This record gives sequence, structure tokens and C-alpha cells, in this order.
Amino acid sequence: MAIGLVACALCWGRPLGAQEPSPDEAGPAATAAETPPDAAPADAAPPAAASDNQLSLWSLIWSGGPLMIPIVFMLVLVIAITIERALGLRRMKVMPVELIDGLGQLAAAPGGFDPRKAYRLCQQFPSSASTVIRAMLLKVGRPHSEVEHTVAEASDREASRLYKNVGWLTLAAAVTPLLGLLGTVWGLVMAFEKMTHLPPGSNMAMELSEGIYTALVTTLGGLFVAIPAAILAHYFEGRIRDLFHEIDELLFSLMPQVERYEGRLRVSRQSLAGEEGADSVSAPSEGRVATAPK
Repeated sequence: MAIGLVACALCWGRPLGAQEPSPDEAGPAATAAETPPDAAPADAAPPAAASDNQLSLWSLIWSGGPLMIPIVFMLVLVIAITIERALGLRRMKVMPVELIDGLGQLAAAPGGFDPRKAYRLCQQFPSSASTVIRAMLLKVGRPHSEVEHTVAEASDREASRLYKNVGWLTLAAAVTPLLGLLGTVWGLVMAFEKMTHLPPGSNMAMELSEGIYTALVTTLGGLFVAIPAAILAHYFEGRIRDLFHEIDELLFSLMPQVERYEGRLRVSRQSLAGEEGADSVSAPSEGRVATAPK
């Protein structure tokens, strides 16, 4: 019986012993169990700090080199001309509403269209439209072809005056990409020239990448200025064409009123601007040439 009890103890003791981990095996598991889940390893690296070399407008301008100076100058010029033309090409500046309404009232007046009143109305509201109309009124009584020629010349002068500043936008759109390209070529030349003087074992790829980065900044700057300048120039040119199309329609509506005086009346700048006899101008009788009092 004693032998049977010893045999049973050996049979049951070996599986129980196999289920208990050895001290060597239990060590890592126990260490892992004792370590808090949120605890970071002792040798873990701290999070990387934010880089101070982030791209900014000032850093790009500074890294572009000397050729960024004319590009920045063209940028300032484009901004200034854009503001000036946006204010100068407003409809109220080119064709004041008061001028249009006043001319319409004069054309519908019972006594007929009065060139003196129309001229003084144009003087009250100086604009591109009033300048062209005054040139037409100064030719009252002249042949129709002469009046049309004078109106065409006055319209061309006013259009050229309005286009003058827009031409700077066109120039900026054409020149700044070339300045950027020049800066890029110059930067690449300097980068490769620097590489020829590097000592053996230097990081040539790093040096070349820095040179290419500096060179391409000028191209970026040139395109940054040229693209908006080209768009704005196209917009302002279309705006001027639309405004002068409206001026041509206004002149076309006034031309029959002026033709009534063809061969019958002669005027001068003083007679149109004077106050005397302002209400006495009307279409004279057939076959009589009237001269406005001076």
C-alpha cells in the first residue's frame, strides 16, 4: 500500500510541477505584469521638436538672392497699379450717371438740344466721356465727316490715357518670368561652381540640392508676380473696351442732335463755355449761317 501511495504521488506531482513556471521563465512575465501600461521605456527618445526652418515668404525672398530685389519691386508696382486702375476705371469715373442723365434731358428738351448747356454740363462732370463729347461739341456746324474724325481722335486719346498704366501690368507679366529664369540660371552656375571646389569626401548631393533650391526660388517669385499681372492686365483691357463701347453708343445717340446744326452754326470754346446767350441757341432757319455770340 505504501508503494502504491508513492507511485500516485509521483504521477500527480509531475503534471503539477510542469504547470508552475520556473523562476527564470516567470521573471520576464512578472516584470511585464508589474510595469504600468502607460509607462514609456527608459531609453525611448523624446518627441522631435518642431523644425524652425519652415518656409515663409520672407525666407523665400531672402534665399532668392539679389535678383529677388527687382522681382519684389515689380510685385509692389503691380499692387499699386492694380489699386489705381481699380479706382480709376469705375463707371462713375469714366461715365458719370449725372452726365448721362443730363444729356438725355437736354436731348428731350422742347426747345431742342442746346450745345452750350451740353458743354457746360460736361465741364461740371470731368471724365473720359465728357472729354470726347466736348470735342464733338466744338465741331458743331461742321461737316459730318469732320465731326466723326474729331470724335475718333478724342476717343483714341482718352483710351490711350486709360491704357497707359495698364501697360505696366503687361510689362510686369513679361519681364518678371525672365528675371526669375535669370536668377535660376545664375544660381545653378554658382552651385556647380561651388561643387568644383569641394574637398574630397564632401556631401556633394547636399550641396547641389541647396544650390538648386536657391536657384528655383527666383523662378517661383517671377511666376508669382507674372501670373496675376497677366490676369489683371487682361481684365483691365476688357474693362476699358466695354466702357468705350458705352461711350460710342452715347455719341451715336447724340450725333443726330449735332447734325441739326451742320452748316448753320459756328461755335468756339469761349462761346460754348460762356454764360451769355446760353438759352438762345437753337437750330437756325434753312440757308442761314448763324454764329454764336462771343
